[in-house]
Amino acid sequence: MIAKAQLPFDPHIFLTKIGEGRTIAEYRKNKKVFSQGDPADAIFYIQNGKVKLTVVSKQGKEAVIGILGTADFFGEGCLAGQPLRMATATAISACVIVRLEKRSTLRVLHDEPTFSELFLAHLLARNIRLEEDLVDQLFNSSEKRLARVLLLLANFGKEGKPEPVIAKISQETLAEIIGTTRSRVSFFMNKFRKLGLIDYNGGLQVHSSLLNIVLHD
Repeated sequence: MIAKAQLPFDPHIFLTKIGEGRTIAEYRKNKKVFSQGDPADAIFYIQNGKVKLTVVSKQGKEAVIGILGTADFFGEGCLAGQPLRMATATAISACVIVRLEKRSTLRVLHDEPTFSELFLAHLLARNIRLEEDLVDQLFNSSEKRLARVLLLLANFGKEGKPEPVIAKISQETLAEIIGTTRSRVSFFMNKFRKLGLIDYNGGLQVHSSLLNIVLHD
């Protein structure tokens, strides 16, 4: 009897199926995936949806430190020995999320080069994004920061097709992300709408022409 040839490891298929150390769960909007201070014992992969990361200071002030979308990993600090979660992860739309236990993830990273390459690409992209966020906060106006966040939420600049209609996100959350007031966000959103850069048609629709705000000096 001829043994069936084993198919090559496909990291994308791996991240869509339940298996050893892997579970898949659906999260409704505003459902927490994990909370700041929880044990850090797994990483997560977003099959579909968007998640925000927030941190609360000792004084009780909350800040949004990231918005993640489809095909993003998060919670990877546990792989570097982080014992507790440094942030809270909350679904801001209906999500399907894969949970990968730390031990199983380390084994796959060691045994499967294609998965390692995928994960490394994620880490490098995240690092570039953090650098861009820092430059954005230091040098750009709140109007440009808002435009950039809206484009990122719509996946402009990422591989794959942009999502011009994005999940509803409150102006309070947008204000927290860019470091300004809700009234300023409301002012700029109205300006973008009047200029035809965004629309409200069953959701927030972002047009590629919004890039002009980011690129304009």
